[in-house]
Amino acid sequence: MMDFDAHLAAYAAHSSKSRGRRHPEPAPGSRSEYQRDRDRIIHSTAFRRLEYKTQVFLNHEGDLFRTRLTHSIEVAQIGRTLARSLRLNEDLVEATALAHDLGHTPFGHVGQDVLNECMKDYGGFEHNLQSLRVVDTLEEHYGAFDGLNLTFETREGILKHCSLTNARQLGELGQRFIDRSQPSLEAQLTNLADEIAYNNHDIDDGLRSGLLTMAQMEEVELFARHRHAVEAQYPGLPGRRALYETIRLMITAMTADLVETSAGLLAEAAPQGIDDVRAGPPLIRFSAQMRAETTALKRFLHANLYRHFQVNRMRVKASRVVRELFDAFMLDPILLPADYQVEGDPMKQARKIADYIAGMTDRYAIREHKRIFSLDQF
Repeated sequence: MMDFDAHLAAYAAHSSKSRGRRHPEPAPGSRSEYQRDRDRIIHSTAFRRLEYKTQVFLNHEGDLFRTRLTHSIEVAQIGRTLARSLRLNEDLVEATALAHDLGHTPFGHVGQDVLNECMKDYGGFEHNLQSLRVVDTLEEHYGAFDGLNLTFETREGILKHCSLTNARQLGELGQRFIDRSQPSLEAQLTNLADEIAYNNHDIDDGLRSGLLTMAQMEEVELFARHRHAVEAQYPGLPGRRALYETIRLMITAMTADLVETSAGLLAEAAPQGIDDVRAGPPLIRFSAQMRAETTALKRFLHANLYRHFQVNRMRVKASRVVRELFDAFMLDPILLPADYQVEGDPMKQARKIADYIAGMTDRYAIREHKRIFSLDQF
């Protein structure tokens, strides 16, 4: 039998020592347990839907903007590179990265925020928890169980955030939020790979859209420093190529900083296994300087891109679609497909509606809204 863990550090998540699956299954044979998880995620319905779910710009606003699918692929690529450098489990990082947005609503964060408001009297809505619900319950591929029956470690990595109320209902998986202990290093790493990916690709999309300008971006020290390095190396390089070179240097700087800082922390803490990792402080981190610079970048993007008036116009429209769909379905559940109708239990009915809306792509939500509210759609 292949030894998938031979190259890993002692503190990595070893697939041979996984805490297992909710429903026991025979070993996967030619794959590690985490490779099996990755394959199940890629073949899931929810993963395919990510192609038509908003990152920042709606899918129909342009063919070259990132979607939840391309974002997830970028996170997986960055994550695998980081994991290899630190001798962590690349397969677990890849599975977690590809699954981390499976429960995200249409229309990006505004969809999540509005659905959470709609669900405030019914347990709320958290997209990380919804991603877990997708892989645990909602996917229907197997005869023996609901969901994808992923390993504990992949499910742990998917659940980046969770309220204490919900954590108490998750048993072993939610215990770390109660104890304030750490997840695996692979989960910690994937969280930062996510940040590296969206910080950099949102710059690209923001400039491509025309909502950001190069002059604005040069107000950000992290961007300006690498932009000037590109200009010094390639004088007169055309705009888009100069931008790609700048972003490439930024990603390189962020990943190198994370590896160097984390390697130092790991050497100092010297965890002998994953249990030591869980009991200690976070060990996958940026340096203090890089953390300050990435925080400044995020604040800039929030103020100048995510809250740009043109993005706000789309946010208002998207908010209306989600809220009006939810209200219509709660008032008249007969508007829902039969599988989503629940009699006599408003709590369960609301959760079914949240599942239905969260599973929609942007364009399906818009089309569903037209079917219900447009007088032209009879």
